[in-house]
Amino acid sequence: MAAGKGTRMKSKLPKVLHLLAGRALLQHVMDTAAELSARQVVVISGHGAAQVEAAVTAAMGADPRFDLQFVRQEPQLGTGHAVQQALPVLGDDGVVLVLSGDVPLMRAETLQQLIAACAGTRLALLTIDFADPTGYGRIMRRGDTVQAIVEQKDASAEQRAINEIYSGIMAVPAAPLKRWLARLDNKNAQSEYYLTDIVKFAVADGVEVVAHKIADALQVEGVNSPLQLADLERAYQRRTALQLMEHGVRLADPARLDVRGSLQCGQDVAIDVNCVFEGQVSLADDVTVGANCVISNATIGAGAVIHPFTHIEGGKFGSKDAVEVGAGALIGPFARLRPGAKLGTQVHVGNFVEIKNSSLADGAKANHLAYLGDATVGERVNFGAGSITANYDGAFKHRTIIEADVHIGSNCVLIAPLTIGASGTVGGGSTLTKDTPAGALSVARARQVSIPNWKRPQKTK
Repeated sequence: MAAGKGTRMKSKLPKVLHLLAGRALLQHVMDTAAELSARQVVVISGHGAAQVEAAVTAAMGADPRFDLQFVRQEPQLGTGHAVQQALPVLGDDGVVLVLSGDVPLMRAETLQQLIAACAGTRLALLTIDFADPTGYGRIMRRGDTVQAIVEQKDASAEQRAINEIYSGIMAVPAAPLKRWLARLDNKNAQSEYYLTDIVKFAVADGVEVVAHKIADALQVEGVNSPLQLADLERAYQRRTALQLMEHGVRLADPARLDVRGSLQCGQDVAIDVNCVFEGQVSLADDVTVGANCVISNATIGAGAVIHPFTHIEGGKFGSKDAVEVGAGALIGPFARLRPGAKLGTQVHVGNFVEIKNSSLADGAKANHLAYLGDATVGERVNFGAGSITANYDGAFKHRTIIEADVHIGSNCVLIAPLTIGASGTVGGGSTLTKDTPAGALSVARARQVSIPNWKRPQKTK
């Protein structure tokens, strides 16, 4: 269910598209459905329907993991009315799992247990005990079976004292669900069609209603305001940090970590404070990441050191634009690796060096204040401070090739397309426009002239 407006978010963006750990709330729910090997997912949209549907379709990509259907709830007349909109696209076989698009942290294993409780014949409800159940539907039991769910506004004082609440998540056989939904009415305090009313229909039909109770409140926590979203973000990051530390990752402060995607770590990885990992990131054994780094879609080789304030922004993981950093490399501080940066082993990239769509072979160094764009850099090259590859002519990008063991002096401009021959040297301050032979010293700068007794212009009074 993803039709709600989310008024308390105070945003033009539909609530289910707000981000948690770098993904839309609704995307978290759909990813969980994929873990369950769902054969079909039906998204019930409403407020901002076109925007929600476009975002979901884009996130699914060209290779969907399940049959995706959209239906719209317009106007929004309650949870029962929402699920009624899905009836035309639901088959009569199988189990329907009802999930909320603003409850992002439900675990797949919990839902598997709920489906098992349903067993294809029973109505299974996910429940939890809350010390303060205000606002939630209360579970009315007779022994181990559920007799009804009473919504807060319709509950008596005695019923409001019950602490077991309905989470909004259920598993129900498809065929009886269709029959029960057809019998809903809106004769209640909110004049809405409650999905929870199907419980009394199931009881009347002799279908067993069971509750699968959990203790982890985080799994059923919904988002209705920016404050709740921020609280859930911290809870998610804390859970992620604990999982990483259980696998041996050393975090300087678990409260100051943000993983907005997937982070895979080898043994003896150390991560300092305020680091952000986006997309898919892989850190091999013995990698050290300094404070205040942002790393997205990158593979970092064993023993590499990413010094503080480094920014690595790779393209899609697995594509040619993903960033690769070789074993033993030293990166930063204040370095920037952009899409397509491929660094070999023992490469050094120092402060205020930017690299884009370029490869640096083993042992190459660019230690200070440099730019390498659309370049192929050979082994053991030293690229001097203040030097750049001028790769863009205003219309097209061109490539610079710097062969092995070249030394580029400080403040040089290499105007592509250009090849610097192996073991060559480029004198500091040179601007090169032509290929250079192997082993040569190449200098391209004006002759130095000193004029004696030079007087600088002075202002007249």
